[in-house]
Amino acid sequence: MSPPQELDATAIHHDPNVYNATTDMEKKVSPDESPPDNDPFGNEEYGEVKYRVMKWWHCGMLMIAENISLGILSLPSAVATLGIVPALLIILGMSGISWYTGYVIGQFKLRYPQVHSMGDAGELLLGRIGREIFGIGQLLFLIFLMASHILTFTVLFNTITNHGTCTIVFGVIGLIVSFIGALPRTVGKVYIMSIVSCTSILVATVTTMIAIGVQAPDNVRNDITTHVPFNEAFLAVTNIIFAFIAHVAFFGFISEMSDPRDFPKSLAMLQVLDTCMYIVTAMVIYCYAGPDVASPALSSAGPVMKKVAYGLAIPTVVIAGVVFGHVACKYIYVRIFRGSAHLHQNSFLAIGSWVAIALAVWVVAWVIAESIPVFNQLLSLISSLFGSWFSYGLPAIFWLVMNKGQWFSSPNKIFLTIVNIFILGIAIAICGLGLYVSGKAIHDSSSNNSWTCSNNAV
Repeated sequence: MSPPQELDATAIHHDPNVYNATTDMEKKVSPDESPPDNDPFGNEEYGEVKYRVMKWWHCGMLMIAENISLGILSLPSAVATLGIVPALLIILGMSGISWYTGYVIGQFKLRYPQVHSMGDAGELLLGRIGREIFGIGQLLFLIFLMASHILTFTVLFNTITNHGTCTIVFGVIGLIVSFIGALPRTVGKVYIMSIVSCTSILVATVTTMIAIGVQAPDNVRNDITTHVPFNEAFLAVTNIIFAFIAHVAFFGFISEMSDPRDFPKSLAMLQVLDTCMYIVTAMVIYCYAGPDVASPALSSAGPVMKKVAYGLAIPTVVIAGVVFGHVACKYIYVRIFRGSAHLHQNSFLAIGSWVAIALAVWVVAWVIAESIPVFNQLLSLISSLFGSWFSYGLPAIFWLVMNKGQWFSSPNKIFLTIVNIFILGIAIAICGLGLYVSGKAIHDSSSNNSWTCSNNAV
């Protein structure tokens, strides 16, 4: 990684080693064009392993598999807590903001092609200290997300098998399956799995909606608005926010695209599909299941159909976690071998290092999943602390950095400056209030099911 550089937007336009995010966006780049000297994967012309191979629809599918997973299953209960109108407005609002901040991340990557992770972005902003803070934050966030998928895996199999064996055994099985899925070194190969994941969650949610609709009583109470304590309401808001926190992986995905300028297409593919699915799933399931809808929503489908829905969701629970795990492993792997020939080799050292990193990261995630009895609340805590910044706060700062000295140069710039400061304020509010309500929920919880064989099915 090159030393921190002065982030002067005017000087950057004259640097031949970086993409120009404003003028070059309109130019079509040939897939054979040589990458900048500071590209994280360097020149791959003669490499055994090539990373920059993804088309925009590959990237879009990966982002969908990463984003539409566990988050969608908690949205009906968020609607039950907040009411139909507030929940709908929040889903649409967070979707719009997430689309914009994702676009800013793509622009920042074009401006600084050497950025492969939030750690690299942190070095540009704050030097070596920023690199460590942002890098550790990204890694910690990803590992907790991986742990959430292992935990969901245990819930899933306890539900399907009627607690057929010790929950720790199911956790070990989830660890092994996830580790095997993490063995491919390029996201181009993980893309194939992402197709299965997207199909899985789509079929599982449609099946759940049909099952709940068929068994719904004649008179289901649906609240347009509700009156609940602040901490319950904001916890529901964090559940909605959790469905839009895929930004932490965007730098890594863009780095492996054959043409990074196509990222806005991938982002549009993600935002249109996930927003439509979130709204339809949340509203339909809530309207038929009512205020007592379970979280995850699949548990509201009835004794038999609940097992069917969970069975259909197995690929999503595994693969979405694998995508998060791949980004975590790739961050460590690139940091170790950046600039080394091993990055593009199939040598024993290269393959062995990747396997060792993947095993270590997934074991840590498994330990966390087994150790934390109030995991959902702690996940909300971590999401508030890191997701608020990686998805909202930092992209706003990226825009302010890229436009340094031009914030009030035109009416358009003034408007965008206000928008990004407003988004930064939202991130601060999410972080502060989310930490408060999550901490209170952890304090009030009496759960003591860590490292136990007991049934954790909903």
